[in-house]
Parts: sequence; structure tokens; C-alpha cells
Amino acid sequence: MEDSSKPNKEMPDAPPEKVKDENVEEPQPEPEVQSKEETKESTDVKEPETEEKVEPTSEEGADTQPKEKPTEAEDKEEKAKEPEKVEVKKDKPKKKVDRGPDFKYIVRFSNTDADGEKKVIYGLTSVKGIGVKIATLIADKTGIDRNTKIGDLTDAQVEKIQENIDNVSNNAPAWMLNHRKDYETGLDLHLISSDIDMKLRDEINIMKKIRSYRGIRHERGLAVRGQRTRANNRKGLSLGVSKKRVKEGK
Repeated sequence: MEDSSKPNKEMPDAPPEKVKDENVEEPQPEPEVQSKEETKESTDVKEPETEEKVEPTSEEGADTQPKEKPTEAEDKEEKAKEPEKVEVKKDKPKKKVDRGPDFKYIVRFSNTDADGEKKVIYGLTSVKGIGVKIATLIADKTGIDRNTKIGDLTDAQVEKIQENIDNVSNNAPAWMLNHRKDYETGLDLHLISSDIDMKLRDEINIMKKIRSYRGIRHERGLAVRGQRTRANNRKGLSLGVSKKRVKEGK
């Protein structure tokens, strides 16, 4: 009987198998770092080429597409947003018409220059104290057409007009005169050009001398004909609201 305790020399023992530890992680191979150029190539290859749809920009393509009609409310909003264009009318320069060698562009009446291109009834109004009504009366008295140009008048016609201007107070009715019931003479007069200013100055001085209400108001520089002066006609230091100065000690 052979002893089982003795090792069997003929059958060698198998090498012990390595026990894999579950907790120990095996080293994984490091990923290869791709260069920037390779990554760009890869992305270019991966992205599929898409054909861009080119929208028609020409007028023909735009006309073919259907357009939605805006509503009335949208039209009003668009019009309100758009700035209004203000049309500036430019005055056209007047063309000078050659009226011949005998035409007078300036004619003098009572030491004032009248425009020769104006009609008689409007050209005479350049004289101080003559209006359209007095001018028509003068033209009718001299027998000159009202619509004739002053520059076309002859020297004889100009002299006739000047005579009628000087004698307006005798030819015109009383209600058309500008200075009735004169202070010194009591007559109805019609003053022209510089006579108006001289007569006005003299009469104001008379009112100041007799110390009338109007004369006193003229002296003080206040309104003469009953106008209010509390809110109107303010001048001088009384303008604005002056604040009281605070003393330095307080």
C-alpha cells in the first residue's frame, strides 16, 4: 500500500493562478491627442454639405412672391410714423421788364419816392397821410386812369397830381380828412408827410401846458387812452419778482 501522504513526483503541481482583484483597476491606454488640423479636417468631413437656398433678390423674383395686403390700422400706423415732408416754396425772382427809355422807375411826390412800377392808386400810398381812398380821389380829380403805372406818367400829369395832393383838404369831403377841427383855426385839415409829426408834437405840448389828464399821462409815459397798466405796459425795474435779501447774521 502506497502512502498517500507522499507527494507524487510524477505529476507536478499546477502553478497557482493569479487572483484578479476586482477593486484594482487596470491601466487603460491613453487616448491619442489629435492635432488641431486633424480635428478641423474631421469636422469638415463629418458635416454634410447643404446647399443654401438663394432667395430671389431681383425685381422679377420679388414680384412673383405673393404680398399680404396691410390692413387699414397698419396703414394708419405707418403713416403716423413717417415724418411729414414740409414743402418749402421758394420765391421766384421777379423778372424786370424793359418798359422803354421814357419809363421812370422812381417818381417824387411831396418829398417821398414812389415806385414807378406800381399803379397810381397804390404808388401814392407811399406818401405819409395818403391812403387808397385819397389816392383814388386824387387820380379821379386829375383825370388819370387808376391802373396806369406811375412810371408812364408825363411831367405834366405828375404836376397835376402834386397840386391835388396839396389841395386835398378843399377837394375831399370832411369825413375823409385826417385832422378835423384844428386847435388853433378850428378848420378841417388833411396833413401830409412831415406836417403830421409837427402838428402832433405841438398838440401834445399844449396838453402838457394846460395840465390835462392826457398831458400828464404823456409826461409820465403811461397809457393815454384808458388801457390797463397792472399786467400790461410794464417796463423798468418793476419787471419780475424780486426776492428779499437774507441778512448774513441770520
